[in-house]
Amino acid sequence: MSGRTVAVTGLGLITPAGFGAEATWRHFLGGGPTARPDLTLAGLNADFCCAVDPYDAPGLLGGRLARRLDPFAQLALLAAREAVADARLDPAGWDGARVGVVLGVSATSVTTHQVEYARLEQGRADRISPLMLPRSIPNMAAGEVSLDLGALGPSLVVSTACASGTSALGLACDLLRAGTCDLVLAGGADSGRSRMVATAFDRLGALSRRRHDPAGASRPFDADRDGFVLGEGAGVLVLERVEHARARGVRPRAHLAGHGSAADAYHFTAPHPDGDGLARALDTALADAGLAPYEIGHVNAHGTGTALNDPAEAAALRQVFRRPPPVTANKSVIGHTMGAAGAIEAALTVLTLQHQLIPPTANLDRMDEAIDLDVVTKVPRPVALQAAVSVSSGFGGQNAVVVLTAA
Repeated sequence: MSGRTVAVTGLGLITPAGFGAEATWRHFLGGGPTARPDLTLAGLNADFCCAVDPYDAPGLLGGRLARRLDPFAQLALLAAREAVADARLDPAGWDGARVGVVLGVSATSVTTHQVEYARLEQGRADRISPLMLPRSIPNMAAGEVSLDLGALGPSLVVSTACASGTSALGLACDLLRAGTCDLVLAGGADSGRSRMVATAFDRLGALSRRRHDPAGASRPFDADRDGFVLGEGAGVLVLERVEHARARGVRPRAHLAGHGSAADAYHFTAPHPDGDGLARALDTALADAGLAPYEIGHVNAHGTGTALNDPAEAAALRQVFRRPPPVTANKSVIGHTMGAAGAIEAALTVLTLQHQLIPPTANLDRMDEAIDLDVVTKVPRPVALQAAVSVSSGFGGQNAVVVLTAA
């Protein structure tokens, strides 16, 4: 194990597949998609999404805090609390100055903005909530986690579009390697359940319009894919210096061995058709981990189910691996959780390494003949696995990769 490796000692997941990491994992093994009609989006071309099941926010967070937080921040805080408990940490007893928070968020809360801007346009400025800004600015996801748990170290939000969650893990890894922190709560949180967000992505031609079959709409790598499905959720990983985890007597779930990022510098929304930026991010991450391509046994794909992303991603994987290892695409089950996606997928990759089981990709009925990948589908696949990668891409040509290894 490299001295640059960091331990993953806790997981927290709040997703459309389940409330908590174990519930989410059990659902993924079943492979069932979660997309369904959403009254919030009624009347739009894409009137369905993958939503987290209703939960008792006042009961879990307290009434005042629940009212203050928009959904993305609520989800971040709940996932962070679970991750800390899973890592057997007690915030009352830790050295808060050595604990950091780094979360990925792709955008501010458009839901709050819609309501408040409408009041402004109606000449009702006196009715605009004084909480509008602190509820909706992206950094509040990390700020609220730091406040809640007494994490006094660096408190940061990374915004690299849909690569944000993976970028956050990479930055957290560097904070640990540099000795700035002993622990970092790292991941991402986002909610796309907004009429404006749905309309904006639809106008870009990015969303599936499979209104007759919402559950079948998110279909990465399938010949009949027509766009992604909006989702929401949060994933938080406790990353810890290996020596610190050992001193606490905690066995890691897995290790984060390396990370990499690269820009396409090609187009403001479209990926490079040959996947060049993602391929460079993969090469960087493997070099950082000290691993060769043949040592990677699994890829958790970005897998959006759009016409442009899927073949570009496949091209990148073929550049790096020649014959890519088995692939899964989590967005087929929970949709695209934007800034949270990379963190959720990394957490699921940790569970794949622990259980030696790759969860299936949903809705892959007819593989696109132009995409030459071994995609796990229908049922989970048992594997003998030591290392895996989780990859993410986003608007602006953002690409980020993490390498995870078995503990």
